[in-house]
Amino acid sequence: MSADERRRSHANPVQEREHPEPFERDAAAPLALLLFIVLLCLCGAGYILLQERGDPARLGDHRTAALLRAQAPAASGAPDGAALYTARCAACHQAGGGGLPGVFPPLAGSEWVTGEPGRLARIVLVGVGGTLTVKGHAYSGQMPAFRDQMSDVELSAILSHVRAAFGNGAAGIDAATVAAQRRAQAARTSPWDGDHELRAGE
Repeated sequence: MSADERRRSHANPVQEREHPEPFERDAAAPLALLLFIVLLCLCGAGYILLQERGDPARLGDHRTAALLRAQAPAASGAPDGAALYTARCAACHQAGGGGLPGVFPPLAGSEWVTGEPGRLARIVLVGVGGTLTVKGHAYSGQMPAFRDQMSDVELSAILSHVRAAFGNGAAGIDAATVAAQRRAQAARTSPWDGDHELRAGE
């Protein structure tokens, strides 16, 4: 009598209705499969170790480690407009000033950036809501106000950088211009209502 037959002869009716218990065979995994797994692990580790930390900006969001790294202030002690732009503005308007289509307007070639200096200062000081048209495209986002976050000198540095960078080539804006606009808009508590209100005073 086989072992299976002996086991069944001692089983009660309930046990006889049960299916056999599953079990694993003693066969080892194929050597080829094990080698393939090891090769995948080695390739993954090699890929990580060989990656360049300064990959071209086009592979990400157009910001590099060098761009994000804090820059030392100028020898004169004046704020660095490029560094302030990176910290305050690049997340929305992007490092190259191109903005995000349909979401954040571009600063490169923007008529609002290269236009009347006082108007640009008013935009940054008070912020903008509603619909703003830039280079023929309408944007309906919300530009925050920065008058309580930065000084006149810091805003002057950022605005001067933006007007000169991204191919704009416009003259800078001095701190006195920003200060004058800050005083003029001191009583205002709401952002500009897009094109409608910004152009009304021209």
